[in-house]
Amino acid sequence: MQQRLELAAVDLTDHRARFVLHLSDLNAPSVDLVLPSWVPGSYHIVNYVRSVEHLSARRSEDPAPLPVQRVDKARWRVTTRGATSVQVEYSLEGHDLVTEGIDLTSEHIFLNPALCIPYVDGHALDPVELELKVPSGWQVVTELREIGPGRYRAENYDELVDAPIDIGRPLVLTIRPAGIPHRIALCGEGGNYESRRLEEDVAKIVEATVRLVGESPLSSYTFFYHLTEVPDGGLEHASSCSCVVNRNLFRPQERYERFLSLTSHEYFHLYNVKRIRPKVLSTFDYTRENYTRLLWWMEGTTEYFSELVLRRAELIPPAKFLDRTAKVVKEYLDAPGRRTKSLEEESFLAWVDYYQPYAETPNHSISYYVKGQLVSMCLDLEIRHRTETRASLETVLRTLWSEYGKVGRGVGEEELPEIARRATGLDLAPFFDRYVRGTDEIDFGAFARLAGLAFGPKPKPPGDDAPEPGYLGIRYEEADGHVRVKHVLSGTPGRLAGLSVGDEIIAINGAKVTHRGFDKALQTCPPGTPVELTVFRRGYLKSVSLTVGTPPPEAYVFTPVETPDELARRVYESWLGAKWEPKTKPEPPAKD
Repeated sequence: MQQRLELAAVDLTDHRARFVLHLSDLNAPSVDLVLPSWVPGSYHIVNYVRSVEHLSARRSEDPAPLPVQRVDKARWRVTTRGATSVQVEYSLEGHDLVTEGIDLTSEHIFLNPALCIPYVDGHALDPVELELKVPSGWQVVTELREIGPGRYRAENYDELVDAPIDIGRPLVLTIRPAGIPHRIALCGEGGNYESRRLEEDVAKIVEATVRLVGESPLSSYTFFYHLTEVPDGGLEHASSCSCVVNRNLFRPQERYERFLSLTSHEYFHLYNVKRIRPKVLSTFDYTRENYTRLLWWMEGTTEYFSELVLRRAELIPPAKFLDRTAKVVKEYLDAPGRRTKSLEEESFLAWVDYYQPYAETPNHSISYYVKGQLVSMCLDLEIRHRTETRASLETVLRTLWSEYGKVGRGVGEEELPEIARRATGLDLAPFFDRYVRGTDEIDFGAFARLAGLAFGPKPKPPGDDAPEPGYLGIRYEEADGHVRVKHVLSGTPGRLAGLSVGDEIIAINGAKVTHRGFDKALQTCPPGTPVELTVFRRGYLKSVSLTVGTPPPEAYVFTPVETPDELARRVYESWLGAKWEPKTKPEPPAKD
């Protein structure tokens, strides 16, 4: 079957576009058109079809309509009545500048094909041609192969879905790191970026990534950055990534490092996820959940390596790498749910857990990004130590690339321990049993010592003798100036006393408290203090009595040990690509 999709008309003031799908060489009484219910890389079901309107069909040479039946929410059946060539028309609304969105405005068109182009059931492996009729003077940026002015071709539907299309007047920067052309397409107004620095730092990320893996499968690549005011996020594709970033994310340095981290993560996915991927995701079913227990490796290990790439690219120093990792450890340790599900189970349940959080989420789950990153780090340190730095997690990754990703072979659900054994010569099954298949607590101190580091709570600065505040074990938000409970963590004083999600705390020991003054009020109640909270619960006044507890550490830190052994030094230096340095002693306080 031949398929050609035409972006025929756009009404940018009304955020709508009209598409015409031309199907020829038909030989069936009917054809089914299906719009995906999810996009690869984002593992949750979304009703993208809600934006599609006025779908109709006719013979290509006859204006008389053909019957169209809505079979389910995202499937239409077109009765051909013997026609060998059919034309399907539909319109679509889009004004959503997010990574999984369609944006149709007077300044910009962004098309995520999975959200706006249906596939013909049974013909997803057939080539698809795309014809774009766009406003005069606008530029089309995509990694689809151009076959003529405004005409593009994908070899199959998977390739089409994997190639976002940006149309407008973007600023396009071109760099050639590792000898491969990479485009940086900046779309949107404003932005506090510096073009030259952006080119240099993105190039460093690309080069460090290629060095880490050993080679690149690319002939070209495009970074799409949509500048807006919403929080940042990204979605990976085989030869591009689409990122939505705050237009002022490029300064100061702390914010800019967030941008670099996002860029590194999405770029690393061209290996891990897009080519090294679970066997069950080798062929996508776009209509339902595609379950795998390997998402922790696909996302968590990607996050680990993307941070390591920033270090190897000299975009962050070793101390910053360790500081950023310590913040991830805190996120992990602050989640009671880390004890309830394994990484494999968290991966499997991503469709109903990670992407659909609710009030009890911190108590029954842990992000496979967070735990996956930390388990990957510990596995890396374990391998470096046990092989005396002859192998590492990078060795495992390169084996995955050469034996699976490079040759298009999917990874089986139970294969990783054996792949790691072949790559390193180590029996790592016990590690996987404890931390991937099981829920054993991670001893970060023990793993840190393998690299000549100590791990623990961050000490207070000299002279800081402020008393610890009382701890309730809740996470809260502001509601009309009041404190509204958002989460109540398991095993904490608030949980044991019966505080509930939705409670509005209006007084402590009879004294009025507001959202602005809540933290200060708790500072007057040191750990062990009995308190009475006055709350509105579902609009009715209640009292809750409890004894406040000791808060968890505000921060954690990795620091060099005093005298590491020679192997620990070598592990550190091979890991972070920098010479091990002893801890710098703090300056003594100045005398009056």
